[in-house]
Formats: sequence, C-alpha cells, structure tokens
Amino acid sequence: MTAHPTEKILVVDDTPGTLEVIKRNLDSKGYNIFTATNVQDAIEILESTVIDLTITDFKMPGADGFDLLRHILENYKDMEAIMITGFPSLQGAVRAVKIGAEEYLAKPFTDEELFTAVSHALNKLRKRRKSVLYPAQSPHHGLIGESQVMQKVCNAIRKASKTMATVLICGESGTGKEIVARAIHYGSQRASAAFIPINCGAIPENLLESELFGYVKGAFTGATESRAGFFQTADKGTIFLDEISEASLAMQVKLLRILQDKEAFMLGSSQPVKIDVRIMAATNKDLEALVKKGLFREDLFYRLNVISINVPPLRERAEDVLLLIRHFTAKFAKELGKPAPQISAAAMQTLKGHHWPGNVRELENIIQRLVLMCESEMIDVADLPSFMRFSAFREEPLTRTLDEVETAYIKKVLASVGENKTRAAGILGIDRKTLREKLEKIK
Repeated sequence: MTAHPTEKILVVDDTPGTLEVIKRNLDSKGYNIFTATNVQDAIEILESTVIDLTITDFKMPGADGFDLLRHILENYKDMEAIMITGFPSLQGAVRAVKIGAEEYLAKPFTDEELFTAVSHALNKLRKRRKSVLYPAQSPHHGLIGESQVMQKVCNAIRKASKTMATVLICGESGTGKEIVARAIHYGSQRASAAFIPINCGAIPENLLESELFGYVKGAFTGATESRAGFFQTADKGTIFLDEISEASLAMQVKLLRILQDKEAFMLGSSQPVKIDVRIMAATNKDLEALVKKGLFREDLFYRLNVISINVPPLRERAEDVLLLIRHFTAKFAKELGKPAPQISAAAMQTLKGHHWPGNVRELENIIQRLVLMCESEMIDVADLPSFMRFSAFREEPLTRTLDEVETAYIKKVLASVGENKTRAAGILGIDRKTLREKLEKIK
C-alpha cells in the first residue's frame, strides 16, 4: 500500500477512540488526515480543502453518514467514499453503494481490512483522474495538472469542445488562459482550421480595426492593395481575443456586431463580409466590475460569457507544482540535448513553498533558467534565484501594523492545515465564527 503524499483523507466519526485509531493507522501510511466528529464539521472541511477520500461512520447525532454521502455525491464528483458502521446489514450496504460509497466496512474491522479498502478506493480515484486528464496530457494542449481544480478546468474544456458557443476564460496573468483556448479549439470540430490568438492590449487602437477586419485598396494612405484581417484568416476556425478588457468601447461595438450578425466590414468597404469563426476571449480583470463602471459593454459581456472557465492561480493548485517542475525540467533538458538534472529535496521544498505571483509562466521561466545554467547533475538551493534563496532567513521589518501581522499569521496557519478552518481555529485559539469574521475583514 503506497500513499501519495498529497492524498487527503477525511475521517468522520462521533466516537473519539475510533477516530483516533483510524487516524493513527492511516497517518502511519503517509496520508494527510483530516478529522471531524459530525457531518456539519465534515462539510466545512470539504468546502475549504480538496479531499480525495472520505471515510464516514453511519450512525451519528443529527445528520448521519448517508446524509454526508448524498452531499458528497451531489457536490464532489472527484472524490471516493467509504462507509463504516457498527450496525451492518445487507440493506445498509446496498444503500451505501447506491449512494456512492466505494466500500462498506463493518465494525470491528482489522487494520488490514481498512488499508485494503482505502487502497482500493484511492486506486480507483487515480485511474479515473488519469482517464479524465487526457486533454491535459495531449501534446498540443500543454495543460499539466492533477489537482481537483485542474480536473474542473479539464472537464470544462471537454464540454466546451463539443459546442460552438463563445467562451470567456478568466484568470490571473501566467495561468495559461491561451493554452485552455487552444485545448478547446483542437478538441473541437474546427481543429483542422486556424487558431488565431490576438492580444487586444498589444495592438495600437488605430491599427486594431484594420488588423482584425482587414482593409480594401485605397482605404487609407499606404493601402496599396486589399488585405484580409484576422477574422477572414481564421475562417472556419477560432479567434482568441486575449486581454479583451483592453478593447475600446468603439471596438466592442464592432465585436458585438460580429457576434450578432456573423459579418464584418473591411476598412474602407460598405459591403459586409460573412464571418464563420468561433470567438473565445480571455481577461485577467473583473469584467462585471468594468460593466458597472461603464468601461465594458454589458451586452458584449453576456455574448462572450456563454461558457465561462476560470483558470486557477498556481497557489490554489499547490499539488501540481511538483508535476509542473518535473515536466518543465524534462522539457528544457530535451531542448538543450542534455540529461535532465535532479533537484535536491531542499531546493524542491523551496520551489514548492514559493508564492508564485507570476503563476505557471514564472515557474516555467525559472526552471528554464535553472536547467540552462546548471553545470552539475543536481540543482540545489544555491542555484535558485536570490529572492528564493534568502527569503527564509530574512528578518521581518519592524514596520508592519498589528493587523498586518495578524493577517499574515492567520494566512500562514490556514496554509499549514490545508485551508481547514476548523483546525486553523483550534491552533489560533479562537472559535470558527471568530475566524470567519476575521477572514471577512481580510477580504
């Protein structure tokens, strides 16, 4: 029985003795264990932590194990569950399996029976995740990730690929929004046609219209011949409008007309040109907030937002950091024609603990530089950028307010327990309500 270090198991039982025995046994196998004595506490943990397997008792005060199983079935598809009970019956076993439990264990069960059930359930979960991840592992998609949040992105990509609807991809800079758009395009019926990415913020406003829609001969000084725009070039394919929030209100009107009428006017022409392209857009800004400020057209927002995909920042998918590091190390070593260097445990721990404000793009750039500059078979802490090497040894400046210190400490405690608010409140010596109130103030 081999545990994956990142696999998280939630154990729910109202008997402290049973809870402690199961926790101790699974701790010994290397799993990351969370515990709850009732369904309400269990649900709070599920809401704040990515759990892989839930082991729940049947009979508990208030809501019981079957209630929890139903909640998991309706809200968490990417999770396995095991029911345990001191009142076994065939009817109960059948009911548990129908609701979604992978195993049904009758008390008292042996350690070996527990380990076997857990191993079977998690192996099934791993196989299912591997099969779901095929878009992320496809060579032309480039998405890498096994975390639950990335599973949701991959599922959304697969669903979006089956339609021709417009897609709005949201996320911070460096999270891979264009990769998501490419994955949708190459998984769709338009895959054999062109995928044209356009950065709306990189093309000057006075050139954007002619670049997008083309122009006819004589449309302006220097237009010695007619030229097709990106929309015509992408015929039967996909246009990806990155940084859509940077488009002017005048340009937004023209984009809206294309979405509504499926036609555009080349600069200098009064004859419309039929447009057969799928439009996808991306933004790292809150478009709804821009709509309220009058900086983005509400009708265009709703036209673009038929399917919405949120790409999570790297700090919300810490489970994927190790996978990404290995992927980029192998990729750049192959490009350079050299063996992939190993990364020491200390260096790996430093890389995993970094906040990554630049997200996957920052991680990729750092790994590329490390592989390029590495002259030995091992990358160690000394090889890392200086801002990563010394951050652990710098003293905090005595200039922060008490509120700032408290906020930083609360965030650090939450991160240390996998965002489990119940456990964090216990460490902080406050109740969950007080912690919730403090977190609201932080937001």
